[in-house]
Amino acid sequence: MELRARVLLWKLVLLQSSSVLLSSGPAGPATPGSSVVSESAVSWAAGARAVLRCQSPRMVWTQDRLHDRQRVVHWDLSGGPAGGPARRLVDMYSAGEQRVYEPRDSGRLLLTPSAFQDGNFSLLIRAVEETDEGLYTCNLHHHYCHLYESLAVRLEVTDDPRAAGAHWDGEKEVLAVERGAPALLTCVNRAHVWTDRHLEEAQQVVHWDRQPPGVPHDRADRLLDLYASGERRAYGPPFLRERVAVGADAFARGDFSLRIDPLEPADEGTYSCHLHHHYCGLHERRVFHLKVTEPAAQPPPRDSPGNGSSHSGAPGPGAGDPTLARGRSVINVIVPEGRAHFFQQLGYVLATLLLFILLLITVILATRQRRRGGYEYSDKKSKSKGKDVNMVEFAAAARDQALYRREDIRLGYKNNLLKERVELSHSPLPAKSIDLDKEFRKEYCK
Repeated sequence: MELRARVLLWKLVLLQSSSVLLSSGPAGPATPGSSVVSESAVSWAAGARAVLRCQSPRMVWTQDRLHDRQRVVHWDLSGGPAGGPARRLVDMYSAGEQRVYEPRDSGRLLLTPSAFQDGNFSLLIRAVEETDEGLYTCNLHHHYCHLYESLAVRLEVTDDPRAAGAHWDGEKEVLAVERGAPALLTCVNRAHVWTDRHLEEAQQVVHWDRQPPGVPHDRADRLLDLYASGERRAYGPPFLRERVAVGADAFARGDFSLRIDPLEPADEGTYSCHLHHHYCGLHERRVFHLKVTEPAAQPPPRDSPGNGSSHSGAPGPGAGDPTLARGRSVINVIVPEGRAHFFQQLGYVLATLLLFILLLITVILATRQRRRGGYEYSDKKSKSKGKDVNMVEFAAAARDQALYRREDIRLGYKNNLLKERVELSHSPLPAKSIDLDKEFRKEYCK
């Protein structure tokens, strides 16, 4: 019966005060753009193990070991009629446990048991007394997220029923209540950080970005994504993905440091660690400007050969020559050519020789053909004209011609010499040999 009476009293007071309820407004998450918490320049030698420190105790989701005592609300009173410092009136944890600090307020000051489910942290005073007047503050603490919010309400006690009411003085709510009447000091905050306690693990994300030299922040490359649930995603080029890592217990210790092992000159650039806790409204970024230097040259051992020292203590060659500069030793290494390279060069030589032989043969054949062109008869050329030679007709034509030439042509000549010349030209027989000296003697003897 007593519990039912309390519920009915709550409903009655809420209906009477519905016109003057003022809320503090939800405290939503921070802006999507993360704020830069730190920015530093680091330098490591190539081949070393680089560690970019990124730590935050607010990202340790195992702090939930506080269970339902990580969120708490408490009401304080200050500036009463008797004055004095502020005093604690009542508080309640997210588990629903209420604690009243003064015995006289037990049963008189009430908080709704479902405050951390519906976000209504209003304080109900059953019957207002003269000593209840003053400034009340509603304080919300989140130990896990390190959050603190406060709301002030001023309570005035009056004997005039017409003066009862609520108004806003520009900074806080002022509530005037008739003596002996119930008073509801409003404090409402329905942000999920106060009402939902099972979202911590699902809303924690950490990711690492990398900007090569000269690349702006909005075009950075994603390297790693880490979730409090245990999921991990790796991005970036393969030559870097295999050498970067973050501890497996990062969310248990709040240490999200990035390790690069071994460090290479191509790893130089700007790295940023982003911490996002949407449940707690945490958005932070830590920036590291990484510079890779050349590894330090290690001096050779004292007793090693070639450094001018020996077991006998005798100085090495050139130890007393001050003109010799001590610099880096240059070693020329001759790498033998492979078998494939040898066969390739041999192929080039053989191909060149073959081309030369073919050119020489072509020149020789062309020269011989040109020399025999004016003396030899080509049967192929005759046959290409499409006409065969009949040797019988050729012989008959030659016989007729000989007979024709043998005919005695009676011509008148002035002397015998002209006659003989004509006969010789028409005669197929060879010309007769005449001894002119013998003929002259015959004529002379006559």
